[in-house]
Amino acid sequence: MGMTPESFKRREDTVGNKHNKLNQTMKGRHLHMIAIGGSIGAGLFVGTGSALRRGGPASLLIDYIIIGVMMFNVVFALGEMSLMYPVSGGFYTLVTRFVDPSWGFAMGWNYFLQWFFILPFEIVVASFTINYWTQGTISPAVWMAVFLVALTIICVFGTLGYAEEEFWSSFLKLSAIITFIIIGMVLVCGGGPDNGIYNEYWGSKYIQENGFKNGFKGFCSVFVTAAFAFAGTELIGLAASESKTPLQTLPSACKQVFWRITLFYILSLLFVGLLISADDPNLIGGNAFANSQASPFVLVGKYAGLVGYDHFINAVIMISVISIGLSGVYGGSRTLTALAEQGYAPKVFTYVDRAGRPLYSTIIVLAMGFLAFAGTEPESGQKLFDWLLSISGLAALFTWGSICLAHIRFRMAWKRQGRTLDEIPFKAAGGVPGSYIGLGLAILVFIAQMYVAIWPIGGGPDGGPLNDAEGFFMSCLAFPVVIAFWIAGYIWKRPKFLTIDNIDLDSGRREIDWELHRAIEAKRANASIPMKIVHKLF
Repeated sequence: MGMTPESFKRREDTVGNKHNKLNQTMKGRHLHMIAIGGSIGAGLFVGTGSALRRGGPASLLIDYIIIGVMMFNVVFALGEMSLMYPVSGGFYTLVTRFVDPSWGFAMGWNYFLQWFFILPFEIVVASFTINYWTQGTISPAVWMAVFLVALTIICVFGTLGYAEEEFWSSFLKLSAIITFIIIGMVLVCGGGPDNGIYNEYWGSKYIQENGFKNGFKGFCSVFVTAAFAFAGTELIGLAASESKTPLQTLPSACKQVFWRITLFYILSLLFVGLLISADDPNLIGGNAFANSQASPFVLVGKYAGLVGYDHFINAVIMISVISIGLSGVYGGSRTLTALAEQGYAPKVFTYVDRAGRPLYSTIIVLAMGFLAFAGTEPESGQKLFDWLLSISGLAALFTWGSICLAHIRFRMAWKRQGRTLDEIPFKAAGGVPGSYIGLGLAILVFIAQMYVAIWPIGGGPDGGPLNDAEGFFMSCLAFPVVIAFWIAGYIWKRPKFLTIDNIDLDSGRREIDWELHRAIEAKRANASIPMKIVHKLF
């Protein structure tokens, strides 16, 4: 469990852990829950309020469906590659291997910075969520310290600590969303309590009245919120390298991402759009950072007159935010360790202790959490966090597009070098066309975000149609940062152009137990028709 002084000593190098020194203690139930509920957080519960206000209910629903289609293809592409190449850096090392080392360098640092800067922000949001009950009687700094200590204690337990926390928090989040969907269905049909506003048939009047608020520009502006809400879905690739039985659990976990997108995101947002007006003034949070009182999920409980339901949702939001903060520590530390192992970061971060923890990488990411205390100053703190989040704002789009590109190049190399698809134990549902769709959607969403950054809703600060330089870079700072890292990686390492013919498909490849794999396939092939459907879907 990593609770003895001996456990903090460096793990010795062996032939078996040459490509992955992390513990493979994650169980099937952990991987399933990380896939189905791991990335659900403030982006869904709180961020959808501002997205609804900008784009309207129809834009909200359509944009999330588009991002959902993209994520479905991204996760399957990542699952196929991660099962075959269990490297501790997850997707970034795959980009280095199949696309270009300098682009992989840029993507590795881009992904690290995304999680590095998100941790203090999540701690700030969690501390202000407490204000729903304390009404400011206790300083947010107290709660920031409490949450930071709690995250540190969980990290001491390494992979198992993260996996166990994600399992139970995901269980709570999914339970809350299922509850909301059932309640939403009743309220839309007019079955709400008499002391609320939903005690008569509600229908789809909000969608009919203001479905596409602010037109095409409003539609484009919702994309970045949707992307933020899905950020972290790709952690399944990192988790796969620390799973006990990835051959059995990873394919099933990838399939469950489809159900999370369909059931938990799309259905819940459908009822949000039906029950909350895009012009509702309460969607504008009073707090500079985040305000759970502006969450449409909380507002539905209030307007319906459901006593205590708003408190329940607020508690779920708080736990969700802490969960995403922990994902930031997990994702950031693993990526930094992989960067160091490939010579792209200081060698000190290659340190993995006997408990399988990337010790120094975890410490530096947790140390970034102290920046949360800057959030106690509303004006200067808000400015600082706006700039930090601008770096991670578009980072996820580069990550997802690069995963799809890596999968396309992997399949091209696989075919060119005379391999067959039968040698791939788990194949992406959409295949190569699915990865082209995922890459194309990532590019389109990026263009939409650039469009809104140049011509913002409501015009620029000077009253004209165009944004100023500060406003533009606050929306798109990730773009020049990625380009700068790409150039720096090329100048530093001077990599040769990676052609399809010289892509290495063998080193570090997982030894597949083909006998077990064929036994599983035979069992599924001989199953009853209902069980075949279950295996296909789950």
